[in-house]
Amino acid sequence: MPEALTSNVHDVALVFEGGGMRASYTSAVVATLLAEGIHFGWVAGISAGASNTVNYLSRDPERARASFVEFAADPRFGNIATFLRGQGLFNAAYIYEQTAGPDQALPFDYERFRANPASVRIGSFECDTGRAVYWTQDDLATLPDLMRRVRASSTMPMIMPPVHLDGHVYVDGALGPSGGIALDAAKADGFTRFFVVLTQERDYLKTPTRSPGLYRRWFRRYPAVVDALDVRHRNYNATREELFDLESSGDALLFVPDRMSVSNGTRDVARLQASFDAGLAQAGREVPRWREFLGR
Repeated sequence: MPEALTSNVHDVALVFEGGGMRASYTSAVVATLLAEGIHFGWVAGISAGASNTVNYLSRDPERARASFVEFAADPRFGNIATFLRGQGLFNAAYIYEQTAGPDQALPFDYERFRANPASVRIGSFECDTGRAVYWTQDDLATLPDLMRRVRASSTMPMIMPPVHLDGHVYVDGALGPSGGIALDAAKADGFTRFFVVLTQERDYLKTPTRSPGLYRRWFRRYPAVVDALDVRHRNYNATREELFDLESSGDALLFVPDRMSVSNGTRDVARLQASFDAGLAQAGREVPRWREFLGR
């Protein structure tokens, strides 16, 4: 039986942004929160932020790091060959659904995850309806249930094949109205204070999707995806602006990378490790500010 787990932060929502391999930097926040014994009672994530979410809730800092550092060197991680075979430039079925078992590349402590009393929200986007969804504990009854939904949350359009699940088709939750930062889910659950882990620098501004014609042809069966891609930059920038306003009013604490030196597709393990180390250094410096905001 897993040990009994408790939460000690109940009035602040923890939100992890996605960003592919940029999460090498923010997985260090997972490690630091766990090392400091800071356990939130409500946690949400989208895309790579969903991986950070479940690793945080299973209280596994090493898996959080390895998922975005050494794992990139796995020969089955994905490449142009897997893309041409229809498995994705990132081999999503392998990455999310075939690696979490006890003898696999990234063992996941599902029993410990289930023992955590915290509420969880994993965001995705329904291609066929245009609806943003947030899965909860009720949807995550087994390890395959959990990992298939983390995969669906993380399925970058065109880069990975859409996920078929429960009669719907899903892609990356970043296409939802929040732009990929689950502030909307936290507000919907009544939170007014937020600890948000971002993966872009403070002055970053998302620009419109490149090659919109290509997306229109690729997703001609799913016009809701095309519509969402057309406005994604506006949704994302609006959510960031709202977060900066909440920060100014004292209602949000934002972890914003001092310098993001990797991209969402970086595969070089040395660069990813350096990114993690930089995130760890920044997180360590910021712990006193975190504790002041949380009253801990």
